[in-house]
Amino acid sequence: MRTRPRSGFSIFDLLVILAILAILLGLLLPAVAKVRMASSRMQSQNNLKQIALACHQYHDTMNMLPAGNDSNNFSAAARLLPYLEQDALYKQIDFQKPSTDQANEQARKTQVKLFLNPQDPVQRANDFGATNYLFNAGSHVGLADNDGVFFQDSQVTFVAIADGTSNTLMIGETLKGDPTSKPPTVQRYHVALKADDLKGLKDESGVNDFKDGTNLAADRCASWLDGRFLQGTFNATRLVNDPRPDVTCAGTGGLSGLRSLSNGTNVAVCDGSVRFINAGIKLEVLKALATRNGGEVVGDF
Repeated sequence: MRTRPRSGFSIFDLLVILAILAILLGLLLPAVAKVRMASSRMQSQNNLKQIALACHQYHDTMNMLPAGNDSNNFSAAARLLPYLEQDALYKQIDFQKPSTDQANEQARKTQVKLFLNPQDPVQRANDFGATNYLFNAGSHVGLADNDGVFFQDSQVTFVAIADGTSNTLMIGETLKGDPTSKPPTVQRYHVALKADDLKGLKDESGVNDFKDGTNLAADRCASWLDGRFLQGTFNATRLVNDPRPDVTCAGTGGLSGLRSLSNGTNVAVCDGSVRFINAGIKLEVLKALATRNGGEVVGDF
């Protein structure tokens, strides 16, 4: 009995199939990356939304918003913990002692997922629980007596936000510092000066330091428990993704711009909504958004 020869794939056929699969894979991977990026962006926006709503709940209870930084250097985020389903962590904190005290070390080391932006590949700036969200102190360099919402020992009420809650920044999304990234970039490093340097701070302060590699630090947003400048608070004195470095004067104030890996960053405003600020926003508009009662006309942003 004669058997018929079986038909099969030739080498040419296999090469064609592999080429088609490679093309499809090349088309699929960017789409998957975009989906993941969109998901991470939405997660960060959701984090901002939850923190903003917690601010409103705190205000309803205390008749004011939490201080951006208090006398023991505790952040607004620390005060908001009971309103973020973190009551057990809140009870670990001894607010009568400095945030850096040994009694608060365990709380400082605790990583809170809600305070992390999944788009930022850096999860910690040091051994402590980090954050990607800073509270708006205002448009001035000093953390004390600023014109925003969360500054040194602030007790701002929503009634005091005369510019309107929909036109005033509450929280900004930024990148954490990273001492392992080389060479140093303004996205991950900043300039650390002394507290006395705050008095003579100028727009170009820190530029030469960064260029010379002096006074560099990479602990921005290193601890959500800490309310000091560039730890729990920021001001609108630099552009979004500004090419100049951020500057801190021993946590008492300085120069800062929100940092991101894209062409802008997410912010929460005082009405509880979350918006995207493009990196091309003008500094005067950003400063107007940072003030609570400056009387500026902002419009859409």
